Amino acid sequence: MKILTGNDLKSGAVTWWTGKGWSLDVNDAADIGDDGAAIIAREEGAQNVFAAYVVDGEKTAGAVRPAHIKERIRALGPTVRPDLTLKPNDPDALAKVV
Repeated sequence: MKILTGNDLKSGAVTWWTGKGWSLDVNDAADIGDDGAAIIAREEGAQNVFAAYVVDGEKTAGAVRPAHIKERIRALGPTVRPDLTLKPNDPDALAKVV
């Protein structure tokens, strides 16, 4: 599975391509196949996102998990302050990163 990530142009927040737009939740990420370069060109050109790039991921049990630890951390948020992550009330959130 190939997924697309970038940063929101206004807030700088980590975002994930859903197939129709951008989401803060990695579980909304769509498999882009070989279309990454075209999507990046269109979305950065429209100033919807910046610094977009393609990453490997996998979908298991309805959840999307980026293959690399860097992207898993980006998907969750700060690992030193679980209360500041995107899912502060999920006790298993950090376990999903590592």
